[in-house]
Amino acid sequence: MERKKNPDLEIGRNSAIYFALGLNIMLFFTWRLLEHRTFVSESTVQEVLFFDETLETDIPITNLEVAPPPPPAAVAATPEVITIVDDFKDIEETVIESSETNQNDRIEEREISIEEVVVEEVDEVVSVPFSVVEKVPVFPGCTGTSNQALKDCFNSKINEHIRNHIQYPKAAVDMGIFGKVYVMFFIDAEGRVSQIKSRGPDPQLEREAERIIGLLPIMEPGKQRGKPVKVPYSIPINFVLE
Repeated sequence: MERKKNPDLEIGRNSAIYFALGLNIMLFFTWRLLEHRTFVSESTVQEVLFFDETLETDIPITNLEVAPPPPPAAVAATPEVITIVDDFKDIEETVIESSETNQNDRIEEREISIEEVVVEEVDEVVSVPFSVVEKVPVFPGCTGTSNQALKDCFNSKINEHIRNHIQYPKAAVDMGIFGKVYVMFFIDAEGRVSQIKSRGPDPQLEREAERIIGLLPIMEPGKQRGKPVKVPYSIPINFVLE
């Protein structure tokens, strides 16, 4: 059988040289690739301004002939009156006495009699609670001999007055507002209702309660030791939605 290869030819004899040469070529191209730089080119816009020749127009100067203002009216000069005054006048000197005191001054001792003392009587209106006043305020139409009977009649008349004059505020009905409003007021020494104050769940109900109490009639004032006095009174007004 005949051999196909030449025994005198060595294929791997120069393989190391070829490898080194190829490696250097690859390193050279790699180095050049890494050293390669690119720059971003920016487009610049240049604008050119063209100036046209402007025509300057001369504005003619005109002189306006203005009439001068009229001269001021002549003021009649008032003659000066010269009054001759004496150079010297008699001046009355006033002597101011010192108001300071010293140890040598003696204080006048005087006894004050009782008749010289004036005592001013001040009518002071006393406030007495409704539960302890000797005679409660009398509501118009109430009769009775005892204080307790007048109290019961007063309470009954107040409740009847509230039922007859109460008007539930429409806005409070629409909003579903209800509750008790506590009202406090005074019946003064003349029998009039004053200083009405209220506290409740809503200002609308408070205003309605104060309006009802403000419609109370003039009463006979309460008395303590035979003198008219101020009597405070409080009552709850219940607003209920039906």
